[in-house]
Amino acid sequence: QVQLVESGGGLVQPGGSLRLSCAASGFTFSSYAMRWYRQVPGKERELVASISTSGSTGYRDSVKGRFTISRDNAKNMVYLQMNSLKPEDTAVYYCNAAGTGSWGQGTQVTVSS
Repeated sequence: QVQLVESGGGLVQPGGSLRLSCAASGFTFSSYAMRWYRQVPGKERELVASISTSGSTGYRDSVKGRFTISRDNAKNMVYLQMNSLKPEDTAVYYCNAAGTGSWGQGTQVTVSS
């Protein structure tokens, strides 16, 4: 079955950087678009970034120019490099394989001074 394990979250000051990682297994990774979502308590989960099987990327407006999604098909990994972090980026971040409906446990990102 699809398994997704996120890591790399933590506490960082505004303006800082973090790199999130997602280890995927149980499916043919290279055949799926991959996405990063985030969720704040009491709000709906929102799409942050996506990467297609061919490497095309997309971002929500609020993170464009600051976040970069990438993938390594040889390692079944997807990454989210987050720079110039803001307090409003605080959330639990999840990765997802498009169309699978499977979610990992998420990784907490807290941006605070």
